[in-house]
Amino acid sequence: MLIRTLFSRELVALGLRALRAHKLRSALTALGIIFGVGAVVCMLAIGEGASAEQMKSIRLLGSENIIIRSVEPPQSGQATVAKTFVRRYGIKAKDVERLEKLPHTRSVVRMRDVASDVTYGAQRFDGHVLGVTDNYFEIVHIRIARGRPLTELDEARHMKVAVIGHEVAGRLFRHEDPLGRSIVVTSRSTGAVPYRVVGVLAETVAAGSPAKGVGSRNVNRDVYIPLSAADLRYGSLKVKLRSGSREIKEVQFSDVYVNVDGQENVLEVAKMVQRVFSYDHPEQDYAVIVPLELLLQAQRNKRLWQIVLGSIAGISLLVGGIGIMNIMLASVTERTREIGIRRALGAKRAHITAQFLVETVILSVGGGVIGIILGIAMARVVTTIVGWETIVPWWGVVLSFFVSAVTGVSFGLYPARAAAALDPIEALRYE
Repeated sequence: MLIRTLFSRELVALGLRALRAHKLRSALTALGIIFGVGAVVCMLAIGEGASAEQMKSIRLLGSENIIIRSVEPPQSGQATVAKTFVRRYGIKAKDVERLEKLPHTRSVVRMRDVASDVTYGAQRFDGHVLGVTDNYFEIVHIRIARGRPLTELDEARHMKVAVIGHEVAGRLFRHEDPLGRSIVVTSRSTGAVPYRVVGVLAETVAAGSPAKGVGSRNVNRDVYIPLSAADLRYGSLKVKLRSGSREIKEVQFSDVYVNVDGQENVLEVAKMVQRVFSYDHPEQDYAVIVPLELLLQAQRNKRLWQIVLGSIAGISLLVGGIGIMNIMLASVTERTREIGIRRALGAKRAHITAQFLVETVILSVGGGVIGIILGIAMARVVTTIVGWETIVPWWGVVLSFFVSAVTGVSFGLYPARAAAALDPIEALRYE
């Protein structure tokens, strides 16, 4: 009965007329709902955008991969006394052999960082030149925008070919097509060596910023050459001059990716990998990164973030609802005589309840719609000015609208019932 009465055309028109009679008061009453819903939508959009970038970065590493990275241990005081010394650390060939024998291991990708100085003509770029096995591009899910990836034939013939990152292509070949051109890689051990560009990577944005991903390097600044060519021309030694001394580092592999045959086996294989390296790496010169664990942690953080935002939304809408209740109670006091006249003319309590309830619903629903539009606009402004990616989730919009409507009904019901409970005779005598 109340619902049918509430949605009658006459009562809606009456509610709108009452709100228009006090425009400023109605607008101020709705502000709590407007800003509460707007803030929630905007924060959800920012949170979803940040979470999406983080998830994208982790998935780039591969949820079925385990990454082992060589880490230089702290130098001892005795090692720096010599003018020339060799530091040996990180992943060794025998480690890779053990990894390949682990159960559930589908394939192993080997990588070696060999140089950083890349030039084309007068243009110079300081990035990372990496020797990789041909299965790297399949395992790490890096998309080739133009050209082709490295192949098994390139590896077998020690070909002097390269696949370059998006940023490398943009800096070295600003007005030229990089495919087929030759870049020069310079290192202290071999000097300048030319490589023909056969592929260009698509731009990859990692979580937080393009420069640093979650446990990953910035692939936009990388140059990839066949690992066999890196073995032939550079070996595993890197020479570095430092304050009058010459430091030689021997790192057989800078990174190794272990591809597992299923997500359900990743955590089990990760424990085996830890045991393999703990066997003869007392200096802890390695780091094991499990993207699946990072992904699960990111999903837990996302759920926690949503709970926090929900709590903030509840507080904001609670404040807005209290504002609506306060104004409607004042409105009941102001319109006591009007209520008495309506009751005297035959209006039932349900009609009086519906009359005041429809006003609160109009305020809250209207405020919710305006708040959603404001929140989306604020998210777009954040994207334009700050440069953060924002994603407005459809469920957030629907939930905000639903909660604003429920807030109007919940906080408007008490004033509406208070109005309906007035004694008609006493209401007519009210001045």
